[in-house]
Amino acid sequence: MDDNAGAGVRIEQWFHAYSNDIYRFLVYYTGRTDIDDLVQETFIRALKALEKTEVKNPKTWLFAIARHAAIDEKRRSKLMNWLPDLFLQQLVSHDKTPEESLELSETNRMIYDMINQLKQSYRDVLILRGIKGLSSKETGEVLGWSEAKVNITFHRALKAVQNNKNVPVSEVMSNAVSR
Repeated sequence: MDDNAGAGVRIEQWFHAYSNDIYRFLVYYTGRTDIDDLVQETFIRALKALEKTEVKNPKTWLFAIARHAAIDEKRRSKLMNWLPDLFLQQLVSHDKTPEESLELSETNRMIYDMINQLKQSYRDVLILRGIKGLSSKETGEVLGWSEAKVNITFHRALKAVQNNKNVPVSEVMSNAVSR
């Protein structure tokens, strides 16, 4: 079996093992439910990078790729919004479909909005550490941070959530995990 076929088999195995985790991570990270393309992009990027990369922990590696794919997608959408050409602006729709709106309960929408209002570093660590349940070490690998920075930032993110009087921290975590 050549290297490309071996990489394809590994990516397929990882897709079956981790695609639901990547999907849920991207839902929380982006605040949207229409992220199937980002999940696909994550695994395409992983396949392309696999031959040049030694992967010790596929799950954290895939989370890091997913995070970068989401950041790149957000940059592209900002660029599309910035372009003055009305035709290009009409190609991008930020509206949720009726199905997506119904899918999210009022509480979940409030939670997504609250998470998305946090500063980027708080949101990253809260999703990875608090919602996805990664360890400090794994979260550090995804974000390129030390374990100490992960722990401190996670603590500060929880305080920021507590300062939001609308939703208690326990509700954020229980709703996020049960989704």
